Amino acid sequence: MTTLKPGSMLLGTTRPAELRAWYIKALAPEFTGEGAIDLGGFLLVIDGRDDVEAKNNEPGRTIINFHVDDFDAVEAQLNAAGVEWISVADRAKGRFGTFADPDGNYLQIIEWKKDA
Repeated sequence: MTTLKPGSMLLGTTRPAELRAWYIKALAPEFTGEGAIDLGGFLLVIDGRDDVEAKNNEPGRTIINFHVDDFDAVEAQLNAAGVEWISVADRAKGRFGTFADPDGNYLQIIEWKKDA
């Protein structure tokens, strides 16, 4: 049996240009070019769709997690990009920051505790 390794994610939206610009500004400010946004080897594909709502009415169903080594630095980068924070909390296993994209999809940054 082979364990599958994720390589990309398709994010459907009613406003692909706006959402793509937001993701580049918030998560990949050095990215240039067209097509999929490279997030460290994982590709984010943003596609215009007419079969989705403008806002995600179940944003907690799927959350994209980003594991970070310096929570404060990444939080500052995201603040500079103007993200909408849902919560920032210290938990037993680490520090978690949940935020939303313009369509209401949730994302998280997580700095795991070294001893957790």
